[in-house]
Amino acid sequence: MQIIRIHADAPLKPVLGAACNGCGVCCLAEPCPVGMLVSLKRRGTCRALRWNDAEHRYRCGLMQDIAGSRTPWARLARRLIAAGAGCDSDAELA
Repeated sequence: MQIIRIHADAPLKPVLGAACNGCGVCCLAEPCPVGMLVSLKRRGTCRALRWNDAEHRYRCGLMQDIAGSRTPWARLARRLIAAGAGCDSDAELA
């Protein structure tokens, strides 16, 4: 069993396949393929994950940094992170 610490104001995790709402569960549990490169680790919270006070949700810092960019790196990063693909975390919260 893994314990993750979620911001008190974070939205509840959506069901698998539903639109991402910024709950942060997936990135708090483990980094995605790009997050592994950024975080230099395979387990634990991704170092690129950022809490957004104004929006009361988590955001990928990497995606914020490349917002609007059309470079090959930005396209690859979006694809590896599965940006816009919906919730892909099967984590069960207790």
